[in-house]
Amino acid sequence: MSVFDRGTGHEQVTFCHDPESGLRAIIAIFSTALGPALGGTRFYPYASEDDALADVLNLSRAMAYKAACAGLDLGGGKAVIIGDPATDKTEALLRAYGRFVQSLNGRYYTACDVGTYVEDMDVVARESAFVTGRSPAHGGAGDSSILTAYGVFQGMRAAAEVAWGNPTLRGRRVGVAGVGKVGHHLVEHLLEDGASVVVADVNRDAVDRVRVLHPEVDAVDPNALVAATMDVYAPCALGGALSDETVAVLQAKVVCGAANNQLAHPGIEKQLEERGVVYAPDYVVNSGGLIQVADEIEGYSEPRARAKATEIFDTTRRIFALAADEGVPPAVAADRLAERRMTQIGRLRRFWLAGR
Repeated sequence: MSVFDRGTGHEQVTFCHDPESGLRAIIAIFSTALGPALGGTRFYPYASEDDALADVLNLSRAMAYKAACAGLDLGGGKAVIIGDPATDKTEALLRAYGRFVQSLNGRYYTACDVGTYVEDMDVVARESAFVTGRSPAHGGAGDSSILTAYGVFQGMRAAAEVAWGNPTLRGRRVGVAGVGKVGHHLVEHLLEDGASVVVADVNRDAVDRVRVLHPEVDAVDPNALVAATMDVYAPCALGGALSDETVAVLQAKVVCGAANNQLAHPGIEKQLEERGVVYAPDYVVNSGGLIQVADEIEGYSEPRARAKATEIFDTTRRIFALAADEGVPPAVAADRLAERRMTQIGRLRRFWLAGR
């Protein structure tokens, strides 16, 4: 199926190829109604070009909605580089990619994602002025997982308030699926708040790192976590964590995690609601990382970025209230909130202003 036949509503999809360096990348811009598109670069060994295209289209749309709900004057985009970052990533490839980003002339800002790091963004930035998520040595904020985890925790507090009447996880059992950088930081917040935590990860080293620091944390097999007895389920690995099968066995009252695109297909949000599960929309609660890298564009201020990420609590509460008022699941309410902002603010672009 061609890009045009998919009917996804994207403004622009750019295929980038540099045979000499081995670069094969796709940059997708979903919307610039609120401002230039911002989204990370995912370096991943996709099985096919079509799989890469499907991923970048889904992720870029989510970035647009994420930026809109976060109150940022930014649109949504994403990029994927096809390949194994462990063997295919080179300076020449990253710099070739940077040239393609630069060719978009500011319509798209890139940053880190799966398979890319702040050091990689420093290399990309040698060829492009439109790079954020850079290292502190180059004026960036460094690791965006810190504010991502902080924002997820704020969203989880709002979900706890809906579920149990109090915005705290104290005394609750939380299952964290995926304890890489974001999941690890989230565990820290949960323990500080008085929650008990059980973790799972396909990477045993990641689990061991958590348990060395916090022996009180339990660990289970990744396939067993979703059906375990717990109050909150926090998917913090790859997308599609909430499928027909997982929802059917889910024991948690709340689902709130850092993973992108958690709903395996449309309709899962209704299944969660029918089972009485409070679902905090993923792109709302995991927007702390976006807030952090967006702040770099005007010169990074950690207090300012953290204050903005703290607002995720209020935004998530607002979405739950909208869902109740309009009789829809929270995932639908979040989409409506994002779409309304893109429409209401985006329409102002009809008024021409010199240099704007």
